Amino acid sequence: MGTVAEVGHGPSHQPWWKTSHLIKLNSIILSLVLFSSANGYDGGLMGSILALNTWNSFMQHPTGAYLGWMTAIYWLGNGLSTPLAAWCSNRYGRKPGLYAGYFFLIIGVGMQAGAPNEKAFTYARLFIGFAAGFLGNSAPVLINEIAYPSHRAIASALFMCGWYVGGTICGWVTFACRVIPNDWSWRIPVLLQIFLPLCALPGFLMAPESPRWYVSVGRLEEATDVIAKYHAGGNRDDPIVSTQMMEIEAAITAEKDAAKSASYLDMFKTKGNRHRLFISVTLGFVAQWAGNGVVSYYLPLVLDSVGLKTTTEQTLISACLNVWNLLWATAAAVSVDRLGRRFLFLTSASVMFLSFVVVTALSASFAKSGASSVGLAVVPFLFIFFAGYDVGLFVNAIALDAIQWRYYIVFAVILFIFIFVVYFTYPETRGHTLEQMAVIFDGEDAVPSQAVALEKTDVEEKE
Repeated sequence: MGTVAEVGHGPSHQPWWKTSHLIKLNSIILSLVLFSSANGYDGGLMGSILALNTWNSFMQHPTGAYLGWMTAIYWLGNGLSTPLAAWCSNRYGRKPGLYAGYFFLIIGVGMQAGAPNEKAFTYARLFIGFAAGFLGNSAPVLINEIAYPSHRAIASALFMCGWYVGGTICGWVTFACRVIPNDWSWRIPVLLQIFLPLCALPGFLMAPESPRWYVSVGRLEEATDVIAKYHAGGNRDDPIVSTQMMEIEAAITAEKDAAKSASYLDMFKTKGNRHRLFISVTLGFVAQWAGNGVVSYYLPLVLDSVGLKTTTEQTLISACLNVWNLLWATAAAVSVDRLGRRFLFLTSASVMFLSFVVVTALSASFAKSGASSVGLAVVPFLFIFFAGYDVGLFVNAIALDAIQWRYYIVFAVILFIFIFVVYFTYPETRGHTLEQMAVIFDGEDAVPSQAVALEKTDVEEKE
């Protein structure tokens, strides 16, 4: 007896690395994880090449609003493409959206690497942001919908680790290229932004289309074939196949029934929907206003403010910080099912808050005293902050230029408030499938077709 999340967890169930079809599936998922590397590479790129004298000379030493615009235009492209990417993903499938992402990424990287002037470089970032909207929309959805049920949480969490894979490679490439005395010192790191997405191409081409999308367009046989092939080694009679199909069909039916009379006002009509909306808004807000944008995109400016001004110092710290981020993000991803999302949120916010308080205090002290020892002390707390972050970009450059270390106080206050928001309002969702979320938020108000996922089914445990 068990739900879909429990099927395959019997005592005789083999580990995935001893099961050929799961080895293939997880290899595909690992390839798809690399799609987030394009976004991470860009974050590492701006935080690294900003320290290069050759790039600053080429860009005519950008500061303030123009520097903020160079960062924000990437997110403008991301924001413009996201609604289109979501529509494409629902209308044509998850994989076509990834093909579109490849197309825009190749255009953007080519334009940026070959840019003849600062304006061409800046507007090329719009295309890279457009690509990130498609890749960031379709890839995590496809990962979530093809992953084996008991691997789904870790697979989804690992997608963000791809961000730091890109950032890590970018950091060390830029550090190595810093000694090149001409524009190739920054053009090479820019050109290599396409490297990891190209590494993902073989796995992407082998990846199946989402069974959930197949069900949503009435192609039930193809959905069954995908689940049987990748979750049951081709055995269509395996309990995990019928159980997943039952849950997916019930959820899709409920969504279609709800969509017939749905409106944006529905977000406010029930307690469960208001709770969902609150979490979505607060989490999205804090994700951008936890201070990470300042430290990642404008790291050289932060280091300048505490007396670490040489190219070697700044690029080395950036490279090491990306390795640190990758290690902590991976550790958090593989721990998400064991520790729970709520615990990780609380730990993350607390660590970030405490480290930002210390960074603010040390930066203020350095501004007054100019003592090099105080400036150096900021660096380890930047690492501690990102350990927490791993478990408003346009205004950041302007604010840093205008009020310097005082801007950090804004993030410390936001993080302090967020700790209490998580503690009192965020539920724990570990151990549940996508189709079970309605019961967690709506409780007894969940409609029967949504609640079916939590009912016990007569499924034998996988031998």
